Parts: sequence; C-alpha cells; structure tokens
Amino acid sequence: MRISALMVEPSRPMLRPRKKYTVFDLQQLKGKRCLTHIHVKSPQEAAAAEAAGVDLMSCSFDSPEAQARLPALVAAAPNSFLSCATPHGMASPEEAIRVAFRALEIGASSVYCSASPFIIEAMARERIPVVGHLGMIPRHVTWTGYRAIGRTVEEAKELHRRMKELENAGAYAAELEVVPHNLARLLSSQTQMILMSLGSGSGCDTQFLFSDDILGDYDERLPRHAKAYRNFAAEHARMQQERIAAFREYIADVHDGRFPERSHLVEMEAPLLDEVVRAIGAVPASNKD
Repeated sequence: MRISALMVEPSRPMLRPRKKYTVFDLQQLKGKRCLTHIHVKSPQEAAAAEAAGVDLMSCSFDSPEAQARLPALVAAAPNSFLSCATPHGMASPEEAIRVAFRALEIGASSVYCSASPFIIEAMARERIPVVGHLGMIPRHVTWTGYRAIGRTVEEAKELHRRMKELENAGAYAAELEVVPHNLARLLSSQTQMILMSLGSGSGCDTQFLFSDDILGDYDERLPRHAKAYRNFAAEHARMQQERIAAFREYIADVHDGRFPERSHLVEMEAPLLDEVVRAIGAVPASNKD
C-alpha cells in the first residue's frame, strides 16, 4: 500500500498552544468556583502570573504601545487565557470588529469593551468573545464620580437592567467594578454571563486585581478594594538611588584615574607597537599608565 506523502511529513509545532481555558470552559465553571484574574502590563508580569498559576489574565490593547506589546505578552504566557482591553471611543461597530479581530489574531482569548451594547452586539454577531463593563466605569466616571455603584434601590435596578442589556447583546462576561458585595452576588446569580469582580466581593465568577495593586507598584494611595502583597514602589526608589550612586562612583573613578585599571585593558606587545610607530612615522604618545 502506497502511503501519501502528507502522512509521513514530520509533525510541526502548533502555531498557537492550547490555552488553559476557553470561553466554553469558563461558562461551564460559572457558579462552581471563583477564578483568579490579574491584569498584567509587561511580559515579565505575564510570565510570573502564568508560573504562579493564575486562572485568567487581561491586558491593555488601547494604544499603539499596548498593541505592539501584545505579542510579547502572548509569548511570555502562551498557555494563559488573556483578554485585551480595546481602545475607548471606537467610532463604529466596524472599527470595533477590526480592532477585536486584530487582537484575536495576535493571540488574545477575548476582548474587553466598555462601549455601548450597540457596539458589543455587532462584535458578538461576528462570534468575537466580548467582555463588557458594569458598575463604576473609569472611562465614564464623569457621570457618576469615583464611588461605589448600586447602594440604592434605583441604582441596583439600573445595574440589573444594564447587565441584561449586555447579556442580550451577546457579551459572554462583564467586569463588575466597585459594587456592594451582596448585590454583586445576587447579580451573578441572575445572569449567564461571567461576572468579574473588581472591588465587588467574592460572590462573582472571577476575583480581579491589577498587577500594580498586587505589587504595590505606584506611589498613590492603594484603593480600598485592593491589597498590596509587595512594595515595588519602594524597591524602584531604592534601585534608582543605587543607579545614581553607581554612576557617581564611575564618574569619580574616571576623574581620579582609578578607571580603567590595567585589568580592564588590552595591550599590544611593545616591539609590535614600535614597528607601527616606525611605519607611520608617529611620535610615540607619553605613557600615562
């Protein structure tokens, strides 16, 4: 029997490794356990989060710099579910679809979009996995102020209405930011969407924090809903002082003739150098060493 050449070709590596989770997997896990979720901002953080065993990651895809960084994040955490935040103010459903497909082609698992259900519905029709946003939305904070959303009956009812709008538009998940924890638990039980808690308690489907908060990687006051597990800001400040001190020592060594030392130099054999001097008719330089 003649075997086809296609059957004997050596196997090739997968272009995209199989992810730890798919959207289907997340939907099957709804209500069963709370998944861990970290927003990362660098390949080093993505690699660390995957090595630590985090369930989900998210990242920015809302600027040229963030879009250029996405391939490195995917490469650093190839097995992780990674959701990308699309730019604010996309002018049309067509633009939103183009941006989302670009992120998915690079390796994103889904996209986050804080736009209206009109935009999200267009993306969902193209089978793009979309995460919406409920509660306090920083990009819309001019309408609410920086505060918890849903502490009154009217606000809670409005949250429920907006949640159903997103669900009906086709979003598979929604970030729920700074909502009373008992209300968040109720809302999570009333939707098929994956609700991602950012400052909304442990009754949702994922517990979400930014790497900046976890690492203490900024000088501002830590938000009430966050917890810092390290103090990277102090470490960065210490490292900056070490940089300054090292540069000052180098400058002083050059001025005082302590650098370079003979151990740092490569030397030509004296007879050969004399031969070069004769060949080019040079006046030998004074030996400062």
